[in-house]
Amino acid sequence: MPYSGKTFKGSSSGDIFEGTFHRESLGNGEVLVRISHSGLCGTDLHALHTGCVLGHEGAGYIMEVGPSCKTDWKVGERVGWGFIHQSCDKCRQCLTGREQYCANKREYVTHDLDQGSLGEIAIRQEDWLFRIPDGLSNENAAPLMCACGGATVFTPLIEYVKPTDRIGIVGVGGLGHLAIQFASKMGCDIVVFSGTDSKRQEAMAMGANEFYATKGVEDFDKLGLPKFLDKLIVTTATLPDWDNYFKLLAVNCTILPLTVALGAKMTFPYSDLTLRGYTIVGTVVASRSMQKDMLEFAARHQVTPIIEKFPLTKAGVVDAVKRLQAGGMRYRGVVTNEQ
Repeated sequence: MPYSGKTFKGSSSGDIFEGTFHRESLGNGEVLVRISHSGLCGTDLHALHTGCVLGHEGAGYIMEVGPSCKTDWKVGERVGWGFIHQSCDKCRQCLTGREQYCANKREYVTHDLDQGSLGEIAIRQEDWLFRIPDGLSNENAAPLMCACGGATVFTPLIEYVKPTDRIGIVGVGGLGHLAIQFASKMGCDIVVFSGTDSKRQEAMAMGANEFYATKGVEDFDKLGLPKFLDKLIVTTATLPDWDNYFKLLAVNCTILPLTVALGAKMTFPYSDLTLRGYTIVGTVVASRSMQKDMLEFAARHQVTPIIEKFPLTKAGVVDAVKRLQAGGMRYRGVVTNEQ
C-alpha cells in the first residue's frame, strides 16, 4: 500500500517549498505516524539551506504498524520522535546506553532527507519512537523531543546537577525556559541571567529564585550575587563573556554549554579554569532511556513549553521561520496539523 503526505523543505536560497513524501510500503520495524504537531527551533534554521524536509521534533498518532515490530504498538497511540532516527545498537556507545553518540546513527539533516516533522505523515523506526504519557498534550510534547528543547536540557541536569546545587542558567529562550522549569522541579536554587529585564517576571514564575539583567554590565562582580554558582548552563544563541561569568563560579563548578554555535571558538581564562578546578562538559540530545524519563518527568511535574502555534500551510511555516529568525518567538514555535 503506498503512503503519501505533504511536506515542507528548505532550499539553497533559504526559501521554503511544499513537497510530497512518498513510500510504497512499510519496512521491517517501521511505523506510520500521522503528524499532529511539530516543534520548530534553531536547528531547523541551520537546516534551512540544505534542501531537506524540515522538522525534527514531532508528535502524532500511530496509523499503521509495519512487519517485525517488537513493541506492542496500537493504532491511535500517541508517539513522538526527535533528532535521532536510528542507531546501530551494536557499538560500545549503544551498548552502554549512550546511543546519541553512535558513530553510525541516522539523524536529522544527514539522513532521511525526504521526510521531517513538518509534514502530514512520517515513517519511523520503532526503536526511536516514544510514547507520550497521559497528562502531556501533543502540542507540548513536540518541543520536548527536540535537539534544542527538553531532551537537550534534561540530560545534563540529570547527569551533572544535584537538587542542592545553585545553578546559573544563561538565557531565557527555547532551551532556557525549559531548563528553568526542569531545574525548579528538581529542587535547585536557580539563578537566571538575561540581557534585559523583559523576561524577569516569566522567569520567576517558571521557578527562578534570582534574576539578573546583564546588558551594559561591564563587570559582573557588580551584579551583587549573594553566593557563587555550583553549575552554569549556557543556552543562549551565542557564547557568553566567559571572563565575566567566571567571576560568579564556585570552586569545582561544572560548566555545561548547550549553545549550537557552529564554528565558534571557546576561549577561557586558563588560570581560573585550572586553579579553581572547573569542569567543562559537552553534551548532546539524549539517549532513548533519558528521552523516556524526560517525557514522564515532564508529565508528572507539568513541565510544559511556552508555545506559539502556526498552521501546517506554506504561509504558516514561512511565518514561523521568519519569527524564529527575527528572535521574536516566545519561546517555542509549534506547527499544527490538528484534525
